[in-house]
Amino acid sequence: MSTLAESIAKKARVAGNVLKTLSNEQRTGVLRRIHDGLLAKKEDIRKANEADLETAAQNNLAPALVQRLNLFKGDKFEAMLQGILDVAALEDPVGKLQMVRELDEGLTLYKVTAPVGVMLIIFESRPEVIANISALCIKSGNAGILKGGKESVNTFRELAAVINLVLAESEPETGVPVHAVQLVESRSEVSDLLQQDEYIDLVVPRGSNALVKQIKASTKIPVLGHADGICSIYLDADADLAKAKRIVLDSKTNYCAACNAAESLLINPRCSGWEEVLAHLIIAGNVKLHVTSDVKEAFFAYAGDDAALKGNVVDAEEGDFSREFLSLDIAVKFIDSVQEAVIHINEHSSKHTDAIVTECKQTADFFLKGIDSAGVYWNASTRFADGFRYGFGTEVGISTSKIHARGPVGLDGLVTYQYQVRGTGQVASDYIGAGGDRAFVHKDLDPKNVAF
Repeated sequence: MSTLAESIAKKARVAGNVLKTLSNEQRTGVLRRIHDGLLAKKEDIRKANEADLETAAQNNLAPALVQRLNLFKGDKFEAMLQGILDVAALEDPVGKLQMVRELDEGLTLYKVTAPVGVMLIIFESRPEVIANISALCIKSGNAGILKGGKESVNTFRELAAVINLVLAESEPETGVPVHAVQLVESRSEVSDLLQQDEYIDLVVPRGSNALVKQIKASTKIPVLGHADGICSIYLDADADLAKAKRIVLDSKTNYCAACNAAESLLINPRCSGWEEVLAHLIIAGNVKLHVTSDVKEAFFAYAGDDAALKGNVVDAEEGDFSREFLSLDIAVKFIDSVQEAVIHINEHSSKHTDAIVTECKQTADFFLKGIDSAGVYWNASTRFADGFRYGFGTEVGISTSKIHARGPVGLDGLVTYQYQVRGTGQVASDYIGAGGDRAFVHKDLDPKNVAF
């Protein structure tokens, strides 16, 4: 007798097998309908989100989680909707030729992109993930099973109701199966779903470090994601002061609860005016600086009698440079060279995104090559580490893995590939290596010039 989780996983597998055979027009047509359905229900979704925010306030939810929970902060809802349309407008990632090789006359090998299959996405707080992931799954031909966090339960239900209704109503016309996206609410099903490695191909956790570690320890299914966003900026001796002030402030304060916000600032003490960068963080961003003793001594000498500047400075504790603050806090220390910066970051970072501010190309090139992270930037804010900003439409998450997908994972990260051989009746026993005397041609062809 199958469990509910097994039933959900089986339905997803069947739906995925259908979804990958549909045309790009069929898949993108559903995305536009989902966009329109969510837009029409905007006020209902807003009320549900306000209920979640009220509950979060009553339960003293961490400020970082509250920021992520608020779907109507700024233009977040509109950006969510636009992300669906952006994904719909992207090139079809399925069925793209990556390689064509003529093995012999009338016998050709094709390397073709294909969907991963069935994805289980487990997330906390961010309700916009529902729309983002649903769009990415359908566009890339993957079936998705989505599980939201309890803190966003009302918003989750409202969004899920719209998506479920759109899929049910549009299936006869578009062919996209109603189970192409399944939204599950019960927390008790998660552990069972993580055991469905026969049907689920990939797990994507989006949430806290504890969530990711728990999932990785609880399943045999491959897990795509990152546990922390410990991003660092190295302020080089040849940094431009104006650029440094803007980049550091934006990286820390634009959205401090994001995984791509800067958590550490490494300063070469030979950088002229570095004190102004710290003062700018405090004055413009109200950032608390967790500094080493030598930084504190030098900065206090600069601050003089300015109590406001000194009041936002505390002593760095052990572990601050391996910590994700997710708040208006940043760890600061002196680093004497780019070589030392690379060593420090590779030891303490979470392999997410790190940046250097410098006008020296040679120094920047060393940093870009030496940092072992998914994203490495030169004179740019770490906040650019995002699928939307990369032109992916939206993202399923950020991967710090080195296998398959790395960095912001958009459509290209949700497809793998398969080898197709198209022949005219050939058999292996005619060829050298299998008993025959016929040789292979092994002639590579340009995929752009091959009809497929």
